[in-house]
Amino acid sequence: MEQITQMFRALSEEMRLRIIMLLIHDELCVCDLMNIFGEPQSKVSRHLAYLKHSGLVSSKRVGKWMHYALKEPLDTISQAQLNFMKEQLAHQPLFEEDLKRMEEAKKQKICENINL
Repeated sequence: MEQITQMFRALSEEMRLRIIMLLIHDELCVCDLMNIFGEPQSKVSRHLAYLKHSGLVSSKRVGKWMHYALKEPLDTISQAQLNFMKEQLAHQPLFEEDLKRMEEAKKQKICENINL
């Protein structure tokens, strides 16, 4: 039961929900998410860490950036919840706008152009 509770806690915050809705479509880098949301790296990374701790997201280092994706395989309940969200929430205006910004960020290859 704790795992189910943790999943719903993770999904109860707007930015984390928006991140999950994007990760349903594709793996993303922290810099992509910073661009999509217009938020600083620290805030985006904090939410990603929460999602990772909840068991919904996995990460890998690619060069100097961390890339995040939905954890595979997800447990049956989490997968069913994400399938429901994809089917029922994807057409909400905010999620559609995020998806458009994600597609634009991917075209711009922002990670390749940022120097830290």
